[in-house]
Amino acid sequence: MKGCKLFIIFREAIFLLLANLFFGETYADITLPTLFSDGMVLQQQANVPIWGTSDGTAVSVTTSWNGKKYHAEVDDEGAWRLMVKTPKAGGPYEICLNDGNEKILKNILIGEVWIASGQSNMGMRVGNSPKDTVLHASELIAEAGNPLIRLFRVPVKQSTQPLDDCDAAWMAPDSAAVSAFSAVAYQFALRLQHELKVPIGIVQAAYGGTQVQAWMDSTTLNTFPELAGRPAPEKISKNTPTVLFNAMIHPILGYGIKGAIWYQGEGNRATADRYTDWFAGMVRGWRQRWGQDDFPFYYVQIAPFKYDGKHESAYLRESQLDAADRIPNAGMTVTIDVGSESTIHPPDKTTVANRLSNVALAETYGRERGEVYGPKLKRTKMSGTVVRLYFDHVADGLVDSGRGLQCFEIAGENQVFYPAEARIASKDEIVVTCPQVVKPVSVRYAFKDWVVGDLYNSAGLPASSFRTDDW
Repeated sequence: MKGCKLFIIFREAIFLLLANLFFGETYADITLPTLFSDGMVLQQQANVPIWGTSDGTAVSVTTSWNGKKYHAEVDDEGAWRLMVKTPKAGGPYEICLNDGNEKILKNILIGEVWIASGQSNMGMRVGNSPKDTVLHASELIAEAGNPLIRLFRVPVKQSTQPLDDCDAAWMAPDSAAVSAFSAVAYQFALRLQHELKVPIGIVQAAYGGTQVQAWMDSTTLNTFPELAGRPAPEKISKNTPTVLFNAMIHPILGYGIKGAIWYQGEGNRATADRYTDWFAGMVRGWRQRWGQDDFPFYYVQIAPFKYDGKHESAYLRESQLDAADRIPNAGMTVTIDVGSESTIHPPDKTTVANRLSNVALAETYGRERGEVYGPKLKRTKMSGTVVRLYFDHVADGLVDSGRGLQCFEIAGENQVFYPAEARIASKDEIVVTCPQVVKPVSVRYAFKDWVVGDLYNSAGLPASSFRTDDW
């Protein structure tokens, strides 16, 4: 009797094995990157890609918002990819995937999707440590729970080879999730959701203390002779070129997005002279690899801080200012008035997020926001002992902070700078003089590591630090 039972068990095991060999598609299994999971947000009114792997021969995908079925063949490596058309914002919806076995993704929202990347000031969490607290953190955490916002946080990681996935998940913005998420990115999402009245998905991929070279893809890196051809170190760090692109951008590369926001630069102070080119190259590489044309790319100029007195950060801010003219469909937010002398991580992330979101609302969504950029020098006129500066983006006119203009300096041919007297002469003009300089050659404004800017437009937006020389 016992032998008969063993025979039956053995016979059934053989049957299952043979069935699996001859009818593998029946037992096929779809594997998806973690981006494609319950609770995700897909970009509205777009053709968005969905991809994964299967041990079947074909995959079908059916979207609940229109009942349409899509098909993709599985290649020899087990990979498949297809494009799905999304409707106007709404949800929740479901997506049914089938390769012989069925997988259903639930609670999907259709709306606006943004990437948030950079170093520590982008990664700085709402519930940050007591050493570097975030302004309004307690209110943001207490009021968390907007059902139309979803958060996805890519873990910090490095890799010498491109990774296809990451250990993350879409999260509803409850108090715990908000506390652990980027303060800039979360408040950017909050503002967009409030203004656009649609679901917002925000994908955070930020790593503190990092340089732009680490965020480049290898193809872009090799276009710069000073970066190309270096042998990989035996032990990589977070600033080894390409390792953050490989580990933190490649897993999300190609996901349907509206645009990206970026807050980085402190790590490149010592290479400010190359930052404009490198940064513009990084953005170009991302866009090419994403396959989404020139998607909007809005970034934050680093805030002043009392570094080491070399004023390297002023040169870096200048490079970031120049990059705005080099990168198509980009815009820069100035933070010269919300820095902190005591920390490289200014607590006021609300002002940063509001300024970023206003740029996005105006430039990407066509909303009437008034002027969204600070004053920008457009031309200089030297006349005897007087320098006249003319600005764009003045809104209804230039204004000071209420204490006058105290951040201007003038130098003559000897390249020695003296504090200058500056006054607003008209809507877009500032007159600068200095008794010690009878023949001015250069003017600088707030061109230091630590400074509190005092030049604004009537919209309350500050001017970047700038200089008229190239010394």
